[in-house]
Amino acid sequence: MEEQKNQNANSEITSVFESHQKTSITWRSSTLEERKDRLKAIRTWIQAHHSQIHEALWKDFQKPKTETDLSEVFPVTSEINHALKNLKSWMKSRSQSTPLPMLGTKAYIQPEPKGTALIIAPWNYPFNLAIGPLVSAIAAGCTAIIKPSEMTPATSALIEEMISEIFPKDQIAVFQGDAEVSKELLALPFDHIFFTGSPQVGKIVMENAAKNLCSVTLELGGKSPAIVTESADIQDTAKKLVWGKLVNCGQTCVAPDYILVHESQKDLLLSELKIGIQEMYDSNYEGIEKSPDLARIVNDRHFQRLDDYLKDAEEKGAVIEFGGKRNQHHRYLEPTLITGISDSMKIAEEEIFGPILPIITYSELQQAINYINAKPKALALYVFSQEKAEQELILHQTSSGNAVINDCVLHFLHNELPFGGVNNSGIGKAHGYHGFLAFSNEKGILKQRVGLNNVTLLRPPYGLKTKQLINSLIKWF
Repeated sequence: MEEQKNQNANSEITSVFESHQKTSITWRSSTLEERKDRLKAIRTWIQAHHSQIHEALWKDFQKPKTETDLSEVFPVTSEINHALKNLKSWMKSRSQSTPLPMLGTKAYIQPEPKGTALIIAPWNYPFNLAIGPLVSAIAAGCTAIIKPSEMTPATSALIEEMISEIFPKDQIAVFQGDAEVSKELLALPFDHIFFTGSPQVGKIVMENAAKNLCSVTLELGGKSPAIVTESADIQDTAKKLVWGKLVNCGQTCVAPDYILVHESQKDLLLSELKIGIQEMYDSNYEGIEKSPDLARIVNDRHFQRLDDYLKDAEEKGAVIEFGGKRNQHHRYLEPTLITGISDSMKIAEEEIFGPILPIITYSELQQAINYINAKPKALALYVFSQEKAEQELILHQTSSGNAVINDCVLHFLHNELPFGGVNNSGIGKAHGYHGFLAFSNEKGILKQRVGLNNVTLLRPPYGLKTKQLINSLIKWF
């Protein structure tokens, strides 16, 4: 019975994909207004079902309404509005200058839809990171199949409901399920795959994409460091780090994973971090667990993973400076500051993805830079410094997908910036025009005139004049 059910599901996936292949050919010539209408339909649905989005995220995370609006709804509506404003210029062909050897020709770049797209979304921002890439796919003129996370069932069900009410299944479709559904989808020859998740699963996605020579955008994670230098404004720095770390209870791919602070600033930073946590999540001193503004860990498995990190670190000599309380029944983990970190600890090697913030000291800035460079390239790097020379040194001697000076996390909301990782933290960029390009093929077009042209003298038979002309081209152009 179960085998028959799986066969039916696989059959439906294949059938829907084949219908997308047909639709994608039609959508190659889709007009600006047609694409804008599709985007507006998503925006209208979101506005009409705002409370349902709140309810779904509460069921999955106990996520506060305000935080849902800020981190799930606004990024999507902002992406839509940005695309609506700029799509006309994005779709236009771009003329290219003519080098002298190409005299007489005209050249331009015409963006065209790649075709069929697969969007595999993660659990940590299940609405934002499913619908945000969809906006880019639709703007580029692609069809899309969305695979939301099975770890956030309420939000995944909401996404399926939304898509089914707006689009026919042969245009945009949703398939829910576990890794087996992902496996079935990844076996199909999509034109582009947009995956958000861990580097480990990203490698599996890339391996499957390679079998069909399918292009990929991989938005992965990693340990994003924050460097706090001697010149940093510690009070300002602490407040920004607390918010960036604890939004969504630390389950954010660009959250500061650990802090590298100059040894002269460690004690003051610890003090200000504690004050910041208290002010934001327990201003009435009733206990952080009662705060209406702190989400919960997504499920028992991830709670246990974080609990193991803390136990392992303490057993190996780490010191909990603040927090550390756990309530497994409610998947509550108190915001935790921890020092005495060594490389033998799991917390030093694996992405934390929770409300635990390790603090490591350094005596010379180059030590901090070397520490970062010894690890895989991060998705984001945060620099807290008031000295331009320090900022430039760090930016030039490290590599990361993005970097922010004197703040953290906010770059995700900047639609003019390319968002994404580098190597282990990701391949390709997203958001705004860069998201549009991810789902587009930039087709280079050369237009030659009829009759006598720039290559007439270069055709066989290759006489002396032809050889002299080619030698001149090699020498001067």
